[in-house]
Amino acid sequence: MLTREGIVRVLADAGMDVVGEAADAEGLLRAVAIEKPDCAVVDIRMPPTNTDEGIVAAQRIRELYPGVGVLVLSQYVEPGFAMRLLEDNPERFGYLLKERVRDPAILVDALRRLADGETVVDPAIVSRLLARRREADPVEELTSRERDVLALVAEGLSNREIGRRLFITERTVEAHVKQIFATLRIGQAPETNRRVLAVLAFLRSSARG
Repeated sequence: MLTREGIVRVLADAGMDVVGEAADAEGLLRAVAIEKPDCAVVDIRMPPTNTDEGIVAAQRIRELYPGVGVLVLSQYVEPGFAMRLLEDNPERFGYLLKERVRDPAILVDALRRLADGETVVDPAIVSRLLARRREADPVEELTSRERDVLALVAEGLSNREIGRRLFITERTVEAHVKQIFATLRIGQAPETNRRVLAVLAFLRSSARG
């Protein structure tokens, strides 16, 4: 309850409209059905059993309301849950650790990205997946620098932000992203969709380790 109230205050202070609150998965699904929000913030573990109710509710929201972004919050790094939700429909999905949203700017930025159709994955999960052994697949064909760029794309960073992080120009980032699309055999599509598909390929590859 305290976490929920804190999130509500942060979003309200950022000028966002909080149209509903829920203490359990049933209440969450009811609120989404009534309000049709731009995004739903979901705890990965919800009453009554605090096991996978949040995951099940998130999947249900994505099935019934594909236009609603879903931001899942977790206390721990659980890559399997993230992949479970990303497999079928990665657009408008985010997965962040609760400690990350202590920074209001990160929470607000994530929700805005989801509303724009992007995918946001916590850097800790990206790091965990990167550390795993990967089998041979298109991602293995990427250079070290291209893999660095793709990891930051997975975190939801723009080309300009990636350039600042890696100390390279935005044009260089654009060239790397273009090559990543070609290597991963991602054809012509809107830029946002191509980035999401690249992120999904990266996460699938990493999760195989």
